[in-house]
Amino acid sequence: MTKADAAAVILWTGATLYALFGGADFGAGLWDLIAGDAEKGERPRAQIQRSLTPVWEANHVWLIFILVVLWTAFPEAFGAVMSTLYVPLALAALGIVLRGAGFAFRKSVEALEVRRALGAAFALSSVLTPFFMGTVVGAIASGNVPAEGNGDAFSSWIEPLPLLTGALFVASGAYLAAIFLVADSRRAGAEDLEQYFVRRAVAAALVAGALAVAGIFALHAEARYIYDGLTGEGLPLVIASALCGLAVLALLLRGGRRRGMRPLAAGAVVAVIWGWGVAQFPYLLPTSLKISQSAAPGPTLDAVLIVFAVALLVVLPALGLLYWLTQRELLSE
Repeated sequence: MTKADAAAVILWTGATLYALFGGADFGAGLWDLIAGDAEKGERPRAQIQRSLTPVWEANHVWLIFILVVLWTAFPEAFGAVMSTLYVPLALAALGIVLRGAGFAFRKSVEALEVRRALGAAFALSSVLTPFFMGTVVGAIASGNVPAEGNGDAFSSWIEPLPLLTGALFVASGAYLAAIFLVADSRRAGAEDLEQYFVRRAVAAALVAGALAVAGIFALHAEARYIYDGLTGEGLPLVIASALCGLAVLALLLRGGRRRGMRPLAAGAVVAVIWGWGVAQFPYLLPTSLKISQSAAPGPTLDAVLIVFAVALLVVLPALGLLYWLTQRELLSE
């Protein structure tokens, strides 16, 4: 494996972690949005608030990590993406800011109207932000980002595959969030909330599965290189993702303690992400820019690899401790 390939693996690892933790974070906002009126949605929203409060800021560490690795290790690809897809990227960034402000302040202000406005900003941004991020991924997969950059600012991502990918991002986040909230509700002893989120997890799983199947046809039509990779080298990972998803669905419908449900749900998402990575290799921008062509000089890649090793020793244990404390309810709001 070359230094450039190793940096690409690091980049993909960051994207995977953000899809898992950031995706569940955004998905919880969707369930907040459709929880109902103030009376009906009070308890689900309270559970969402309790689950998110300790970790919501930490989840976005991975987004910063992705951006830093991309512009440092692969500056040409970074420039091409930013100069072509700046519209959905700017909308996603705006959504992150509005979402964070809404979540942070909605419990602090006293005026009811302002609290409702902040809650709406949090919930709506939780849907729109992953949607626009998904359109970016879909546009890259479609080959709509030229290697030299400055592609069309709108037609590059307003196409069936990017829009479908955006919808899949929203559904996948909702699926992960519901799975995590099922476990959190059970641990809190709220059996009615556990069943509430079980129903939503099943619905999200079915929607995400339907969108994934539709995505196969869209890939065949608009991103044949990725399609051929997913049905070739990446097929074992695609099958693994489907099997994990079916196992989670069986656990949801069976009832009981549902041991292993969260790892299986995470495995379903991780497998399809890495299946996509295998299908796209050796390109960063299919099929116009290879990893080796976009890579920074050797000393820069050395620095990226060293910093990543340090992060493994420092950042990951800290985040692991945070999640461990959260799961054992040792952190208060």
